[in-house]
Amino acid sequence: MMNYWFNLSLGFSLWLANIVFLLFALKYFGYTWTFRTILSVATTSTVVTILSAQAPHIHVHILLDLAAGSVFFGIGVGLLIRAGASSGGMVIPALMIASYKNWSPGKVMMGINLFIFLFTALVIDYKIVIYGVVCQFFSTNIIDFIYHLKFQKLMFLNANWRRR
Repeated sequence: MMNYWFNLSLGFSLWLANIVFLLFALKYFGYTWTFRTILSVATTSTVVTILSAQAPHIHVHILLDLAAGSVFFGIGVGLLIRAGASSGGMVIPALMIASYKNWSPGKVMMGINLFIFLFTALVIDYKIVIYGVVCQFFSTNIIDFIYHLKFQKLMFLNANWRRR
């Protein structure tokens, strides 16, 4: 929305949107978690700025783009949460609520972002918002899958797998 209303670069808008959330994260999650999140936001902001300026926007098919975006976002955020960080933005308050209420992080993110999507529908085309909701639905389910995945059940990766 800041990019749309104030014509700011996308990377700078990401930083502005994250400053308040990072201050809350510092108090709630601590220095290490917040530092990891700052690294994640810095990486995302830099990559988005460089790619939006340099790379052509290749569009294959809207459903393929939606599926790929959902999978990549879901896996990325799920791995960040497992590693003790986040991708910034609305993930920070979602993780605060999820940890306080002992709820699933993906479902909380879906609820928060659904409200934002409804607000965004007042400004941009509703079709884009519908695609965003579908993408968010799939990505938050992937986030929850990765978040709840029990790696110790994967016995074939264990060095003692032959002793069974």
